[in-house]
Amino acid sequence: MESPALLLSPPAANPNHPPSSLSPHRVLWSPRRNLRPLGCSLSTSSGRATRRPPLGSPRVVSEMASSTGGESYMTLLEYVGKGGADVGDDLVVLLCHLQYACKRIAALVASPFNAELGRDGGGGVASSSSSSKRDAPKPLDIVSNDIILASLRKSGKVAVMASEEDDVPVWITDHSPFVVVVDPLDGSRNIDVSIPTGTIFGVYNRLAELDHLPIEEKAQLNSLQSGKRLVAAGYILYSSATIFCISFGSGTHAFMLDHSTGEFVLTHPSIQVPRRGQIYSVNDARYFDWPDGLRRYIDTVRQGKGQFPKKYSARYVCSLVADFHRTLIYGGVVMNPRDHLRLVYEANPLSFLIEHAGGRGSDGKTRILSIQPVELHQRLPLFLGSVEDMHELESYDSIQQKINPGYDV
Repeated sequence: MESPALLLSPPAANPNHPPSSLSPHRVLWSPRRNLRPLGCSLSTSSGRATRRPPLGSPRVVSEMASSTGGESYMTLLEYVGKGGADVGDDLVVLLCHLQYACKRIAALVASPFNAELGRDGGGGVASSSSSSKRDAPKPLDIVSNDIILASLRKSGKVAVMASEEDDVPVWITDHSPFVVVVDPLDGSRNIDVSIPTGTIFGVYNRLAELDHLPIEEKAQLNSLQSGKRLVAAGYILYSSATIFCISFGSGTHAFMLDHSTGEFVLTHPSIQVPRRGQIYSVNDARYFDWPDGLRRYIDTVRQGKGQFPKKYSARYVCSLVADFHRTLIYGGVVMNPRDHLRLVYEANPLSFLIEHAGGRGSDGKTRILSIQPVELHQRLPLFLGSVEDMHELESYDSIQQKINPGYDV
């Protein structure tokens, strides 16, 4: 039997077709069906590329159904290649490598041979900096981080990667177009009990005006862009199914991993979070530590005395990606009222997703995407959900918990 370390090794690359050199035609070709390559811009007689319709539009869905012989599904890479003009070839190549990395992580978290990597006994230690706001990394976090970094390096499309697992960003290469921020394995403490985990990521354009600065400085400043400047953001949920959810700024779309083909297949195009849900997701054990406004809101909605005259139910996994995914599909609110979740790696990408699905992300007072990060590991309260639920919640005077009475952050 192979050792666990060998199971983590990437497959041998084909020297004739390295992933970083793939054209959009080759990336998007499906050997399973007799399809024309998808993702190329169609040329007119003048030689100019025609403008492609936005992702999720009826025209895209209709054309994809026709090109697949009437089949009602498409893969992630086919969908991106068939998308709007803002989704260029460089982003397609980046996503090709990123989704490959996440397939490896999905296999890793489900493998009995790597179970020890999820446990504290593997030697995870806190950051050496006493002022660091990072969590103490676990071995499985570090392995996931390495998998993603290796894939982004191979893509040739990423200038810098900032990770929740690193104190400072990693400068990968000059002149590549994108900056990636990532939480490689959110909720890894849940691995031992098989509770869902996830990867969260955001993609920005590299700020070319910073190219003259020293590497450390331009890496930091590129990674501290406002969430309003995101080009794409998404999460991967590792659960009973592996879900890749992404937005390019024109709708939010979810794809499920088909293990028979190894492809992420579109299952939820153009998600619209219900304007109001009937679920709140928060750690109720902290009820007596909450500010008065948050206690009054929770008491009101679970008694059915709020603006929506039905009693709310509590659902809480304590895995941010899982709780967020449920909220995105069913509506309601998911929250952590403490200064706990990271603006750069968690709050900005998830707020981008929920907004492009018709919801709202807030720190309890301010729209998340309007907040300018000042630190890579900056923490803040986070409230995400249905727009009507969020407006009702924010109407209460005090919902941010500013103290931490005795339990670990």
